Amino acid sequence: MTDADLLTTTRAFRRRLDLTRPVDRQDLSDCLEIAVHAPSGTNRQPWRFVVVIDPELKERIAEYYRKGFAAYLAARTPRPDQRADLASGRYLAERLHEVPALILVCSVGRPPDQPSALRLASFYGSIYPAVWNLMLALRTRGLGSTMTTAHLAYEREVADLLGIPFDEVTQVAMLPVAHLTPGPMPPAPARTPAADLTGWDGWIR
Repeated sequence: MTDADLLTTTRAFRRRLDLTRPVDRQDLSDCLEIAVHAPSGTNRQPWRFVVVIDPELKERIAEYYRKGFAAYLAARTPRPDQRADLASGRYLAERLHEVPALILVCSVGRPPDQPSALRLASFYGSIYPAVWNLMLALRTRGLGSTMTTAHLAYEREVADLLGIPFDEVTQVAMLPVAHLTPGPMPPAPARTPAADLTGWDGWIR
């Protein structure tokens, strides 16, 4: 797999997750080791990870996830071109408890109470590169994931369930992880060319 193949075919995998095949713990550990090599602001390395493989815990997290996802759907009117993505989102929500592993990515600290663009960018910009590193590492091992956030509507409840100190640590994403089902892996469709989205020495004209 070339660098271009890896970067253009790593995307949100939901329906392609194999719910029947266990994921090796060592593979997850190896991918997490790659995740922690991501850059972060002032090299503070705020990432923490909680890997959930216990069926009962997965079921309880999935219940919160489904409630959060239902609230998300109720609050929006999707465009016609978004219906396929929402359908795959429903598919995952209904089966989240069956996914072999859930990785909760956390960041030490809480987002600022009165956020500025600068402070928010610093907080989340220091953790999301680790999420992407993790997704790429999983992809190289035939594993897939998607960055989900619906459970964050119940962040405190999930924190209590897993023993995460809510006042000191923020959950920023959850990655359902599984082997990918067989089949071709073309680049993600419907991407606007970068040339149409880029301005040189000023805003896009």
